[in-house]
Amino acid sequence: MESTSGKQLSDVSGAAEPTKSEQLARQESVEVAGHLVDLRTDQVLENLGYTPELVRSRSTFHVAFMSFVLASVPYGLATSLFYPLINGGPATIIWGWLTVSLIIICVACSLGEITSVYPTAGGVYYQTFMLSPVRWRRLAAWVCGWSYVAGNIVITLAVSFGTTLFLVGCINVFEKEPGVGIFEAQTYQIYLLFLAITALCTGTSALGNRHLPKLDTFAIFWTFAGLIAISVCTLAIAKNGRHSATYVFQDFEPLSGWPSGWAFCVGLLHAGYATSSTGMIISMCEETRYPSTQVPKAMVATVILNTLAGLLFLIPLVFVLPDVEFLVNLASGQPLPSILKSAVGSSGGAFGLLLPLIILALICGVGCTTATSRCIYAFARDGGIPAAGLWKHVNQRLGVPLNGLLLSAAVQILLGLIYFGSTAAFNAFSGAGVIFLTVSYTVPIAMSLIGRRTHVKTGPFYLGAFGIFCNIVAIGWSCLAIPLFCMPSYLPVTTETVNYASVVFCGFVAMATAWYWAWGKKHYRGPPVHPTDLCRQST
Repeated sequence: MESTSGKQLSDVSGAAEPTKSEQLARQESVEVAGHLVDLRTDQVLENLGYTPELVRSRSTFHVAFMSFVLASVPYGLATSLFYPLINGGPATIIWGWLTVSLIIICVACSLGEITSVYPTAGGVYYQTFMLSPVRWRRLAAWVCGWSYVAGNIVITLAVSFGTTLFLVGCINVFEKEPGVGIFEAQTYQIYLLFLAITALCTGTSALGNRHLPKLDTFAIFWTFAGLIAISVCTLAIAKNGRHSATYVFQDFEPLSGWPSGWAFCVGLLHAGYATSSTGMIISMCEETRYPSTQVPKAMVATVILNTLAGLLFLIPLVFVLPDVEFLVNLASGQPLPSILKSAVGSSGGAFGLLLPLIILALICGVGCTTATSRCIYAFARDGGIPAAGLWKHVNQRLGVPLNGLLLSAAVQILLGLIYFGSTAAFNAFSGAGVIFLTVSYTVPIAMSLIGRRTHVKTGPFYLGAFGIFCNIVAIGWSCLAIPLFCMPSYLPVTTETVNYASVVFCGFVAMATAWYWAWGKKHYRGPPVHPTDLCRQST
């Protein structure tokens, strides 16, 4: 199409009315099916080699709210509170959260720079392909893509199963006799409850896609209302008194058997798990208006907001913390219900304060389910998954990659069966999910830094020298986080407490690599690439 600036101006008397196509081309956006579609953004996606198939129904605030929901900081911190309690107590809880949050801001900034240049649903997988040397870009993208897909699926599984166990722990805040809850859940009952939660999250994501931005908006206000209620009630009532500020911010007594320094590091699992979803929002780029600028901003802003929300949640809890040894020896493995019951003095009051977190956990499950389906869709679209044509299909009536959504649910249900055999083996999937995502985030950041950050300099979210600092911190964090998530939370190690995350991770990477040489090397070509990109990569 001839550019508007190249046209000659006609006399007023002979000026012709612009055609409909010319009028459309001059607009920045049009309304399609009730949603505002940004023409320039879709053109950017087409320039990257893809045909837009998903509706851009999410604004800047919507994508920020969804990013907040994916982390669901109060819920994530509540379900993994055991780790810092046994590895130092108050000081690990507070300072561990603050330390990891500052690091994750660097991770978000690093991913934001790259996403501003490559805003596709393929996320870090696509970015790895574009930033890696041509000779082995397909293998690098393949491993990163499978790590990203596995991380999304396993984290969604961990959220759904974590919600199940958290719900059981919340119900058992009501006791039929001291120390004995009213719901002594059997393994099959836990699994059936997990199936119900998985079905609810999958159904909501599939059938209610157009309403999900409203759900995310509701979630953020609901979350802060719940946080305020928990903070005010626990501090105001404090049935068993309050600790001093010295105890809250300085007390450090590891009960895990690890040396003090390493115990603090192992306690960082608490914060690491809660912040592991930072890059999952990138998979929503093709449903976001102006993703080159808004998704990076949303990622960074959300981490900052999560940091504040986490402190608002954790500091009041530590002020009213009961005996730590009692909490770490709870059979449920869920300390929060007991903390709240001790603070407010009644089971009903504690359950009322837990209710906002239960609802937030379900909304978090919906968000993770949605992001995972887009991740599968994007990888299948480039031929990274066998039977790719089936998994990349977008249901036009629902506006979602329904088959990819169902594939994710099916894999989670099958993996959930492991819980019948070994709870230790199943719990390894939570740690492995964080490792998968950490690796998938780190690879494109490392490739960008090795390539002297030439690509990100062209993006609208370029951070200059600060970006280099963020890259180094992000890579350093991955070098620490990967072995951390392979560590048992306490000593001595038994068959029931050993951490199998490293086995799951290494086994999966080995299978993905073997599958590449057996099938992928011949069939997988990676994302579409323009000749100019090939030339730029080879220089």
